[in-house]
Amino acid sequence: MKVLVTGSDGYIGTVLVDRLAKAGHEVHGMDSLWFRDCVFGPDRGPACPVSVKDMREVHPFDLHGFDAVCHLASLCNDPLGNMNPGLTEEINERASVRIAQYAAAAGVRRFVFSSSCSIYGASDGDFADEDAPLAPLTPYAVAKLRVEEALKEMAGPDFSPVILRNATAYGFSPKLRLDLVVNNLAACAFTRRKIVLESDGTPWRPIVHVEDIADAFIAALDAPVEQVHSRTFNVGCTAENYQVRDIAEAIRDALGRCEIVLAPKAGPDRRTYRVNCDRISGGLNGYRPRWTLRDGVNQLLDAFESHGLDEEQFRSPRYYRLAAIKERQARGELDQYLYTAEAMA
Repeated sequence: MKVLVTGSDGYIGTVLVDRLAKAGHEVHGMDSLWFRDCVFGPDRGPACPVSVKDMREVHPFDLHGFDAVCHLASLCNDPLGNMNPGLTEEINERASVRIAQYAAAAGVRRFVFSSSCSIYGASDGDFADEDAPLAPLTPYAVAKLRVEEALKEMAGPDFSPVILRNATAYGFSPKLRLDLVVNNLAACAFTRRKIVLESDGTPWRPIVHVEDIADAFIAALDAPVEQVHSRTFNVGCTAENYQVRDIAEAIRDALGRCEIVLAPKAGPDRRTYRVNCDRISGGLNGYRPRWTLRDGVNQLLDAFESHGLDEEQFRSPRYYRLAAIKERQARGELDQYLYTAEAMA
């Protein structure tokens, strides 16, 4: 299958394109390369041909000749989405819907969309399955929901959208992110021998390893159409829902010699939810998540040891997407609307 991956140079994308290629697919990437310098470990270069393009500037001909699209590209988390809500709507919603429309017009038969479990918002304590009420709390989550709604309307005999609502990602990637809760707490513990909680530790988070996310995309591509047509799947494992303090304790137990403290302004976090992921394990082409929190923490700590993560790196903007964007803006490489210097010229 000839597959286009948007956001191919990102945290999930770099893992996905590698696994797609190993699974025998012909893979092509598309990415703005905003985070091309955010490499952790050896820079192996792209695992597939990459078209360097802002998602707002995609043309219909960019989608011609593909059997499927995995659409990952977006402003990738709540802090980045909150920076400019109008820009989040423009990129995460309108550009995403336009790409899907171009894909359908070009004869792309399967469109796998990277959504988020954050659209459940603040739950009442029950496990949210795919039919639970949706209450997005942030511009990032609102945009994800609106794209989901548009894709459902576009579904037809020749265009099968699949919606993957990812739990909170974690784990090693060549384009590491330390603004994800497990990764951040593990890096804090490794570099400082102290875990600093920015909330009171009570919020619930469903978590899923980045490799398990990639494998969910592959399963969604390979599944028979009747399994996935216009369907939504929570990506993760029901057993992998944790309170933030439980995550901190798992990291402390894995590392040892480590204390857990609250940041001076730590308080409650409205974003708290647990999700039920039974549908994906029972109905997506034999998909089964492989990673547990304990295994993923050990993988991260081993990677930090192997590649020499230190406190200076931990504090630097490189591995925090909002900070990396602001640094590039300060250098004049991106403008306030996130267009590159080349595009501004």
